[in-house]
Amino acid sequence: MSDTVLQWLTEGDPAIRWQVERDLLRRDPEVWEATRSEIGEIGWGKRLLDEQDVGGTWGLGLYGPKWTSTTYTLLLLRRFGLLPSNPQAVAGCRRLLDDARWIDGGVSLFTGDQLAEKCVNGMVLSLVSYFDADDSRVDSIAEMLLTGRLADGGWNCEDFRGTTHSSFHTTISVLEGLQEWKRRTKSRDADGAITSGQEFMLRHRMDRSHRTGEVINKAWSTFHFPPRWHYDVLRGLDHLQDAGALADPRAGEAIALVLSKRRKDGRWGKGSQYSGRVYFVLEPNTGPGRWNTLRALRVLNWWSQNS
Repeated sequence: MSDTVLQWLTEGDPAIRWQVERDLLRRDPEVWEATRSEIGEIGWGKRLLDEQDVGGTWGLGLYGPKWTSTTYTLLLLRRFGLLPSNPQAVAGCRRLLDDARWIDGGVSLFTGDQLAEKCVNGMVLSLVSYFDADDSRVDSIAEMLLTGRLADGGWNCEDFRGTTHSSFHTTISVLEGLQEWKRRTKSRDADGAITSGQEFMLRHRMDRSHRTGEVINKAWSTFHFPPRWHYDVLRGLDHLQDAGALADPRAGEAIALVLSKRRKDGRWGKGSQYSGRVYFVLEPNTGPGRWNTLRALRVLNWWSQNS
């Protein structure tokens, strides 16, 4: 990676800059921790925190409206790296736990819904594990997900309909949730489930049908930030590097896809955005994107160091 690209990355918001310092520049912890502490005080992080409702939610809703609700605002703050102890984020997590309908050990954030969907519970688990929710109910969500795997190793929100094949969208959200829960609790109980979910993605070469070898969804080759609830190839690879997985040859085509999207200037494009309400736009609509460049470079670093 070029010094020019790294310099450009470090000129971004603290939410990006601290991850560049940690993951790409390998700075000492006291350096990137100082930058990280700024997220709740200036820039994007503060702007999102300032949007919080008086009652501790965002957008006056738990899951909707997309993308200004409590769930999706907290997901973005987690990806920013807001300090886990931030009291506003912790208050938002408590609203998710207290106001949800509890069904079969998991949560439903939808009015009248009789189901605890795996994708939503994966997202909620990532939030209440990352932020200092300190609530015994968190383990209940983890247990529901650990016991809710399908035979092929992943998860699917529509398993209640008798679906037997896992969904990439659901599986990546559950994997991120279990990884945060493991990081928080230091428990090894999730190891097998995390490995099986990763194996599901790798068996499909990160985006291909295990039957035909064809690309499952061409949209997955476009890298989105924020990813919201959607899967794409870069999100899947970024999970593997975050979890410290081995560089499996079956991810080789996905790595080649990432490389193919690098611009001549060494950066990656911003990518398209999922339609919905937002509090503000993170990056210009055209040109290079710092989020995709950061994530692509750390994935490539992981790949080269573990291959």
